Amino acid sequence: MFFLYRARFGAHVARGALLCGAALLAAAQPARAQNLDLNDALSRVATSDPAIAANAARLEAADAAIMQADVRPRDVVGVDFEEVAGTGPYSPLDRMQTTGWYERTWERGGKRQARIAAARADTDVVARQNRVRLLDRLARVQAAWVEALAAEAAIPVAEARLADLKRVELDVVKRVTGALDPWFAAERARTNVAQAEIALDQAHQAARIARANLAAWWSGTSDFSLDAAAFQQVGNAVPAAGTSADLAVLTAEIAAAEARVKLAETGNVADPGARIGLRHFGDGNDFALMAGGSIALGTRAANRGNVQRAEAERRALEAEVAVSRVEIDREIDQLAAERKLVAAEIGRIDGEVLPSATRAVRLIADGLARGGTAFTFLEFNQAQTAAHDARSRRVDLLRRFHLLGTRLDRLTGRHAPLLANLETIR
Repeated sequence: MFFLYRARFGAHVARGALLCGAALLAAAQPARAQNLDLNDALSRVATSDPAIAANAARLEAADAAIMQADVRPRDVVGVDFEEVAGTGPYSPLDRMQTTGWYERTWERGGKRQARIAAARADTDVVARQNRVRLLDRLARVQAAWVEALAAEAAIPVAEARLADLKRVELDVVKRVTGALDPWFAAERARTNVAQAEIALDQAHQAARIARANLAAWWSGTSDFSLDAAAFQQVGNAVPAAGTSADLAVLTAEIAAAEARVKLAETGNVADPGARIGLRHFGDGNDFALMAGGSIALGTRAANRGNVQRAEAERRALEAEVAVSRVEIDREIDQLAAERKLVAAEIGRIDGEVLPSATRAVRLIADGLARGGTAFTFLEFNQAQTAAHDARSRRVDLLRRFHLLGTRLDRLTGRHAPLLANLETIR
């Protein structure tokens, strides 16, 4: 009776401890993590990426170049001292002649306007290069998001394999106890369970690392959840191609090259200079006004090389635009074809491989559970491995499909609208 009372009392205490522990655990649970989709990840980078400051500094440097291009040649003020020392009648210092003068150079041929136009064209090149850099960063963020989704998708596969192997272990132990299978089958089953547990731990660790790598793009924490359904979506639609950011850079560089050609051509026009001054004669203490001018000779021949070089650079860029346009179109077609092949393989795995492999595992498992001798543990292990490999292959194919989509989005400029937030921060 005493022992019965102690047992009941212990049960009440244990039940109370469990309830208290559950209450404390519920109180300690954090708020539900925010679901993070691709647009959320890219928007976080668009507002906190340190590359924004670097791009803004590049634009400020380009704006400063425009301001500097607007500066005309500086005026010059000088003083000449003549006959400071000599022989005969020129030896006394009171015979020295002093001239103070002011000189200005006038630019001709539209040099100043050409300099400003060239600087503005370079600014446009810098702005378009910034867009390419930002699109590349968004593409890397999208790739990190895909990697995180793939790592999360690998966890259920590892969990299912571990659960299956544990059920097999129980069945094999029963069969070994009933002398239907040798003891090594039980040891092999335990080994498979241990390996599956290790694989599951590795899958969880890989998912944590992938989430941390994704959050590092906006210097945040991995307190978010990922939508597994987004990883399972497979579509062959090619995003509508907008204006290629890479071609836009080349187009801006062509405009800059044309501006440099015009700037080089202005060098064929000589710039006259004029000087005016006041001369003081030490002998007699008299003053006289002086004036003069100058202009360069042979300027057309002297600047011919610069003009030819600028024209050659422009022609090279025009040819490069044609080549790049063909290469981009070809890469888009290749990516679309590869995605179609991957999607077809995923469809066949879902429709043919996985159902067949799952039926084989179920049939062998039922036979082993009934205690029959038609199947062996080795056959069951092979069937289960085939099913697991099919699931793992499917995850790898989905990862590849979405990474191909990342490159396709980069080439077609799918995320270009997000650049508005990045470019306005200066």
